[in-house]
Amino acid sequence: MTTPQKTLFLVGCVALTAACTPTIRIEPSDKPITINLNVKIDQEVRIKLDKDVEDLISNNPDLFPQ
Repeated sequence: MTTPQKTLFLVGCVALTAACTPTIRIEPSDKPITINLNVKIDQEVRIKLDKDVEDLISNNPDLFPQ
């Protein structure tokens, strides 16, 4: 083979190889994305009193009027 024939052959091989490469397409969905969140938040507060404070409150009911 001569040099121009080799060049033409190589160009043809590259073209055939390039034609065989896979194509990856990323297309957005036409439907909207929906996210459903069902959240339940519970809060519990506990107050622990010292025994002396409990006695003070029980002995003086008028200390905290309602």
